[in-house]
Amino acid sequence: MLTVCLILVSYVIGSIPTSIIFGKVFRGIDIREHGSHNPGATNTFRVLGKGIGVTVGAIDIFKGYFCVVFLTMLIPADVSVSSEIRRILAGLAAVSGHVWTMFAGFKGGKGVGTAFGVFLGLAPLSSLFALIVWVVLTFGTGYVSLGSIAAAAVLPASIIILGLINDNLSYVLSTLALLVGALVIVRHRSNIGRLFRGEENRFGKRGKQ
Repeated sequence: MLTVCLILVSYVIGSIPTSIIFGKVFRGIDIREHGSHNPGATNTFRVLGKGIGVTVGAIDIFKGYFCVVFLTMLIPADVSVSSEIRRILAGLAAVSGHVWTMFAGFKGGKGVGTAFGVFLGLAPLSSLFALIVWVVLTFGTGYVSLGSIAAAAVLPASIIILGLINDNLSYVLSTLALLVGALVIVRHRSNIGRLFRGEENRFGKRGKQ
């Protein structure tokens, strides 16, 4: 029951619709009715401005980090479930909450920020590699979606490679990384189509992201 409680609370925390809240509080608008209509940090940046966009992105990252690092300590451990499994379940629930938020008809963001926060707590070095890839591609090409897709692919690959090199490969963590990476990429399927057609909008311009 303690593990079930951890999963449910993590899902609720991940479900907090940061961009929707900030849009209504600071601009009196529903972010889902503007820009790309996606309740994520990128669309918030475009519609509400740099300050609010960065703040929303930071909170989304912290949601994931909080669940795997702090919430797992606040909720007592279930002796039948290992610490690693508890943290991984909390992380998966947080990402699921962000993507399918209970507060917005189970339609949320694409999960990039919250997923980064989760793996920042679970696999910091691999998360750093993924962040570098995201920064290089996003600012090098101007496509946030391309940076996010590449980072989602690099993260599980990095976890697996580092695990093999250090002889401490965690199959559970690797599986989580593959699942979350695949989820993020699938959530960007419309962006992938626009990238191939040369129709994707670059960062800083209004349009779909």
